Amino acid sequence: MNTGIDDYLKQAAADTDAAMDRFLPAADERPGTIHAAMRYCVFAGGKRLRSLLCIAAAEACGGIREDALPAASAVELMHTYSLVHDDLPCMDDDDLRRGRPTCHKVYGEAMAVLCGDAMLTEAFLVLARSGNAEMIAELASTGGSRKLIGGQVLDLEGEGKVLSLEELVRIHEAKTAALLTTSVRLGAMSAGANEAQMAALTKFGHALGLAFQVIDDILDVTQTTEKLGKTAGKDAAVAKATYPAVMGLEESRKEAARLTAEALAAIDLLGESGDRLREIAGRMLLREF
Repeated sequence: MNTGIDDYLKQAAADTDAAMDRFLPAADERPGTIHAAMRYCVFAGGKRLRSLLCIAAAEACGGIREDALPAASAVELMHTYSLVHDDLPCMDDDDLRRGRPTCHKVYGEAMAVLCGDAMLTEAFLVLARSGNAEMIAELASTGGSRKLIGGQVLDLEGEGKVLSLEELVRIHEAKTAALLTTSVRLGAMSAGANEAQMAALTKFGHALGLAFQVIDDILDVTQTTEKLGKTAGKDAAVAKATYPAVMGLEESRKEAARLTAEALAAIDLLGESGDRLREIAGRMLLREF
């Protein structure tokens, strides 16, 4: 088993931040307001789970971190854009994200919309400059109406309704699990992974992504706003379908553990090279991410 996971995670997050700092326009580049808003959101202290998974997957497949950093940056930019838009009054209407006022509270709603648009576009520019059309297509597919955006649509349409577990899973396969799956897949692509490795990591990302959402739903019920860095109890306030609402709290905890075990089993073939991914999954279950 690899040691020094804390140092590994800290360094991988720092490397991703340094890469994004290089990729993003400077805060004073004209028009300065939009670039300052982008940096306000990107460097707000996120956990960098998606970029960590991207880097760990690349290294598990024999790649090097430097080659994975464009993909790691791109998934973080796409994720941050989705948060900015989710927080808008016309969506989830939240005033707090990552322990700070949301983008629209600081820069206004119109600028927040443009900020999200700009970060999404920047994600594709970063990948385009890496010269891998397959990776661009992977991210575009994930961010489109069949996955990330489609999941948000289903989530909005499900508010105030009694959903089945199958319907809830369908929402979060698109809204949450798709981008986590793409994070590990892009890392693997950057390393030239073989078919068996790609298949294993795809299963890993899907199960881990669903586990992440179950845990997130549990914490919305059990934790404080200060602990979460976003408004606690928001899901119940708008009658949003969640795992605790559909399954109950205790069954949700069991489901998170089951999905995490499923994710871990999927990467058995990676052997010791997959240990970082296993450690990240274990920490996620304990919600240290």
